[in-house]
Amino acid sequence: MIDSLLLPFQFAFMNKAFLVMALLAIPTSLLSCFLVLKGWSLMGDAISHAVLPGVVIAYLAGIPLIIGAFAAGMVCAVGTGFLSGNSRVKEDTVMGIVFSGMFGFGMVLYTKIRTEVHLDHILFGNMLGVKDADLMVAATIAVFVGFIILAKRKDFLVQAFDPIQAKAVGLPVGRLHYGLLALISLTIVGTLSAVGIILSIGLLIAPGAIAFLLTRRFGQMLPVAIFVTWLASIVGIYLSFFIDSAPAPTIIVVLTVIFIAAFVLRNWRIKQIA
Repeated sequence: MIDSLLLPFQFAFMNKAFLVMALLAIPTSLLSCFLVLKGWSLMGDAISHAVLPGVVIAYLAGIPLIIGAFAAGMVCAVGTGFLSGNSRVKEDTVMGIVFSGMFGFGMVLYTKIRTEVHLDHILFGNMLGVKDADLMVAATIAVFVGFIILAKRKDFLVQAFDPIQAKAVGLPVGRLHYGLLALISLTIVGTLSAVGIILSIGLLIAPGAIAFLLTRRFGQMLPVAIFVTWLASIVGIYLSFFIDSAPAPTIIVVLTVIFIAAFVLRNWRIKQIA
């Protein structure tokens, strides 16, 4: 019985899946707290979809895919900011147009080339095929993004809640704004090999939303979000082994279940107080 329960940990590809998610949980969870508080969930979705043409162009140019993905993500983020700031169209509308356009452009490019990289792996990741190089990229991004977020969390928080006040006290609002967008793009690049373009948005929204429901202070949101992602990752990967499903979507399903449970718990607490 015990041997059967421990069976997933006896395979190297499963252990790598656990490890890569433990690393990716740090930057995705930390950023998700700011995305939820700032109302930038759609921005994360936009950037995650917009990296596809960058990946394809990088493949054609023979350069690392992460460079193309990061460049495309930043083009989407900066372009969205410019268009929304210089037109009457609302930002969410601009984001919808930009990310769908770039995603469509990426699909057109992909269908015109021959590549060994399967489209499913780009869209949904290939967590069970994670290589040592992917682990190094995930670790580097986790350390870099985690350090920046924790070091500048107060500045990012002020800018998220009240940009006017942040500018009044002398904070570099522009650099904070585009710096956060760059961190989002970089983190999405790190998640490509494991969870892909489509499912990365789940890791960038659900942990922060769950932590927001369970806590009342921002200082508590950060560790709670990381713990929730770690828990969902372990449970999701473990379950996927026994039910013969893909690990990435299983993790997202577990996160969704946790969110629903947190929502019910919060409403129950409110009724108890009332």
